[in-house]
Amino acid sequence: MRVSRRTLLKALVGAGVGVASGAAADGFLYARHALTLTEGDAFVSGLPSALSGLRVGLLTDIHRGRWVSHDDVSAAVQRLMSSHPDLIVLGGDYVTYSERAYLEPAAESLAGLSAPHGVFAILGNHDDDRDTASALSARGFEVLRDARTELTIRNEVLSVAGIRFWTKRASDIASVVRGARGTTMLLAHDPRRMTEAAALGIPLVLSGHTHGGQVVLPGLGAIAAQKFPVVAGFARQHHTSLFVSRGVGTVYIPVRWNCPPEVAVLTLRRADEAPRTVA
Repeated sequence: MRVSRRTLLKALVGAGVGVASGAAADGFLYARHALTLTEGDAFVSGLPSALSGLRVGLLTDIHRGRWVSHDDVSAAVQRLMSSHPDLIVLGGDYVTYSERAYLEPAAESLAGLSAPHGVFAILGNHDDDRDTASALSARGFEVLRDARTELTIRNEVLSVAGIRFWTKRASDIASVVRGARGTTMLLAHDPRRMTEAAALGIPLVLSGHTHGGQVVLPGLGAIAAQKFPVVAGFARQHHTSLFVSRGVGTVYIPVRWNCPPEVAVLTLRRADEAPRTVA
């Protein structure tokens, strides 16, 4: 029997699976608001030396709605802006599909974002192609719907490609990145697209979608996100690096446990700058 992520999340909190009610209350009252700033180095194959040190901000999965307030999103925006990234990526799921009335408030909550090389947005599985893209574009963000753009930074080209959640086949992704110059960074809401990116030789993928599992149980982990090869943080497959953000908001149940919300700032580094592991 297949159990959906939504069913698992509800079961974990509703039934408790052995977790004390006090911990669940903490996840509702406090933990889901305990925003963190994650900073780290993303080691990118083929990255020119001139782009080493470029800082990319990532904010995703805000799910603005009844349980994720304007203040929650504003705190994430302010935290990210205080780090002064060179460019910013929005990773999708700006509202929950059952709360479409919050779309404009969601976009307005993000309006304070800016970066020297721009703000780029993609669409997640809770976003529609028309209204979401329009609301984000009205705030000056470039929405990449199976599209890419080229940035010239420090005399080098960075190709930023973005795909919709429902774009999954390698052939469709290939059509988006075909002819891309310089270093390609793929924005894909779903981290499972790392498989296709690795097959296509795309060196960097930024994702969200998993919420880090949202509820992470001692000894069991993120049960609701087990279908994802990477739930949060960095991973590498062949010559492709991936970063998955835990995101800002919550979905289905307004609880986080052992899984704080985050905004991330990633510093691009050449792959040969990675620390060598000791055997």
